[in-house]
Amino acid sequence: MSDRIIELVNLTKRYGSFTAVNQLNLTIRKGEIFGLLGPNGAGKSTTILMMLGLTDPTSGLVNVCGINSTTHPVEVKRRVGYLPEDVGFYDNRTGFENLMYTARLNSIPDKEAEQKAEQLLIKVGLADALKKKAGKYSRGMRQRLGLADVLIKNPEVIILDEPTSGIDPKGVKEFLELIVEMSRDEDLTVLFASHNLHQVQQVCDRVGIFVNGNLLGEGTIDTLSQELFKNHPYIIEAGFSKNASDIPDGKEMNYTVDWLQGILKPIDGIKAITLNNKVFQIESSRDTTSEIARFIVQSGATLNYLNKKEYGLDDIYYQYFEGGDNHG
Repeated sequence: MSDRIIELVNLTKRYGSFTAVNQLNLTIRKGEIFGLLGPNGAGKSTTILMMLGLTDPTSGLVNVCGINSTTHPVEVKRRVGYLPEDVGFYDNRTGFENLMYTARLNSIPDKEAEQKAEQLLIKVGLADALKKKAGKYSRGMRQRLGLADVLIKNPEVIILDEPTSGIDPKGVKEFLELIVEMSRDEDLTVLFASHNLHQVQQVCDRVGIFVNGNLLGEGTIDTLSQELFKNHPYIIEAGFSKNASDIPDGKEMNYTVDWLQGILKPIDGIKAITLNNKVFQIESSRDTTSEIARFIVQSGATLNYLNKKEYGLDDIYYQYFEGGDNHG
């Protein structure tokens, strides 16, 4: 089978005159953690429902594990584990009993299911709550149980739809670590749909920016930033020691913008230098980092650090969602 575990081709979903998902083309490969990032109402959940065969597309094709989700939804559900934002369990049953119920629905023999359920509850950090009724679980505990629930049938893919909503920061951190650990240990493909860019950045190999039913861009954070900011200037940040007494004339140096402009004047491409919170920002039309370091050191100044600005997911998010047409 191809390593293309999820493949969406011109996938479209309309509700009357409203287009929830518009001509979506996306490929997710085996073993990767893919983040579908977008605000609430972007169309992420609708896309997931089409992947699971729970709603039919208006047009286009959706294949999961090489199976057409529209024509063979049951086969897809056998291979995919799905964790929604709000997990439903039988509250009067223990976590262990809930897992056993799911195992039986998937025709897993009881002996095998018992062993698997215990292992999973330990792995997701619920060993002490194995015999506790699910109705007594906290929000974070329910999501951990939900992760165990989707894994008990040994899926090839797990789809997580806003899985950290309502969990405290410590619980979120632990949950995200679990996702990465289990993906790597089990060679699982993970689709992580979320509006939280920082969580997506923490765990995902690649990211798709999704808004108003449209995929605006996809790739690694590095490739997205290179594409978005290719026409932007390089920003190099420089920090100096407060008390530099090792310059050639032996006097303490008062680091100013005028002073740094004089030091870097021979470098071609320097456009502007500003000072913010005792950090110099050097704007350049090209990558002049090594030259800047050399000229500063030659001047005898005490350079504490020199850092070329790397654009992260928050910068990318701003370009797409707040920067309007600037990303075109």
